[in-house]
Amino acid sequence: MILIDTDVVTLSRLQFALTALYHFLFVPLTLGLVWILAIMESVYVMTGREVWKRMVQFWGVLFGINFAMGVATGVTMEFQFGMNWAYYSHYVGDIFGAPLAIEGLMAFFLEATLIGVFFMGWERLSRIKHLLVTWFLALGTSLSALWILVANAWMQNPVGAAFNPETMRMEVTSFSAVLFNPVAQEKFVHTVSAGYVLGAMFVLSISAWYLLRGRNVDFAKRSMTVAASFGLAAALSVVVLGDESGYGVSLNQKMKMAAIEAMWETEPAPAPFTVFGLPDMQQRTTRYALKIPWVMGLIGTRSLDQTMPGINELVDDARGRIGNGLQAYDAMLMLRQDKNDAQAKATLAAHDQDLGYALLLKKYVDDPRRATPAEIQQAADSTIPNVPVLFWSFRIMVACGFYFIALFALSFWKASRRTLESQRWYLQLALWSLPLPWIAIELGWIVAEYGRQPWAIEGVLPTALGVSALSAGQVWTSLGGFVLFYTALAVVDVVLMLKFARKGPDGLGIWPPATTLLPAGRP
Repeated sequence: MILIDTDVVTLSRLQFALTALYHFLFVPLTLGLVWILAIMESVYVMTGREVWKRMVQFWGVLFGINFAMGVATGVTMEFQFGMNWAYYSHYVGDIFGAPLAIEGLMAFFLEATLIGVFFMGWERLSRIKHLLVTWFLALGTSLSALWILVANAWMQNPVGAAFNPETMRMEVTSFSAVLFNPVAQEKFVHTVSAGYVLGAMFVLSISAWYLLRGRNVDFAKRSMTVAASFGLAAALSVVVLGDESGYGVSLNQKMKMAAIEAMWETEPAPAPFTVFGLPDMQQRTTRYALKIPWVMGLIGTRSLDQTMPGINELVDDARGRIGNGLQAYDAMLMLRQDKNDAQAKATLAAHDQDLGYALLLKKYVDDPRRATPAEIQQAADSTIPNVPVLFWSFRIMVACGFYFIALFALSFWKASRRTLESQRWYLQLALWSLPLPWIAIELGWIVAEYGRQPWAIEGVLPTALGVSALSAGQVWTSLGGFVLFYTALAVVDVVLMLKFARKGPDGLGIWPPATTLLPAGRP
């Protein structure tokens, strides 16, 4: 007897994936663009040149549109935890709910207040006070992202929590361990750096469009100079911090790392890096593999003598953990009948780290204790994520990262030589590069989230068990509603962004300013 409706699971996953990926079109641009505003306004305060104030005001308009869309999509996305993932919310809500609540407070009280003051305070605050508001807005935006990433990192590396057999839930044992989860730190710096790259590319590309048309030339050149400097630093940071994040994956999510590398068998240390290949999940091999010796071992283990386990070895390990988990599962049921059973408590304490592996069997059999060897093997095999998707998503993301370094380095060099507008091919290249950071960021989230499957919480709660008790028809209805709502928001966002970007600072009456461009207070 199969307890889980796989259609409901698939549809619920699809709905959350679509809404999360769409929401994350706005978050990284907010993270990056607000810091560029802070830099530009700092220059304005230090120099008093009116052009820098006008730059902040124009890019602030596009920032405001993006911020509003991010809030609208984020609020609706969070409703799904109760709507589609009720058991997930029940099982881990004590841990997962706290960071989300803090993020909500910061987003809707701190950020919303600051962004209101940012737009309404130009004529009401002194230059220094308004600059402080902008910097606090930048810090608040990053802190808001921090709490989301703390929650997500706990899903990847569930520390500071334990299963309570009396409540049948995961409960916090150390909030500091959850907060200072090393995966959270790695994900935070890597994610915000990617947002900085996107913000810089956004300003660079739109400014290049103005230069191609001979509009707002001084305005665009200054904007491109800031974007080139900020973007180069951010792009270099993404590569360095991404390497650190990858090292964390090799420590905490070995199956994900093996799948990213399409490494089916354990390689002698240090493992090679596969530049190109065609992963075959049916035959469990990677065809036409082109490998660079030692590179993956150095990245993944920071050593020359530590091995990185392959997929097949990790499946064997999962099968053993399922066996241990079955002992924990049996002890858990015994404790439900007699909570004072000392032997059951000892058995559960010895094997509770593997309880989640026994729960993988729920997809195939009513009572995991009655699972056949074939069903146990099937559950162990289910721990392999979609290898081709992870393999290629990771490589395209990395290729984009190195491209960003090259483009921003070229832009920085041209800005330093004051030749930004001298070559049309460069401006066209900068313009057409605009979608690439979004593509790289979305692929990064596919690697992070799709690579965690079949787990909602790594090693603790299978995704298939986290869904609500809904019918497929009900999920189809909500999925259709979300698609319509998000499509409408997408149309509104594209129309507004294109409208204001095409108008430009001159069309909005921001540039050229009515006053002189000399420092304020001078004749």
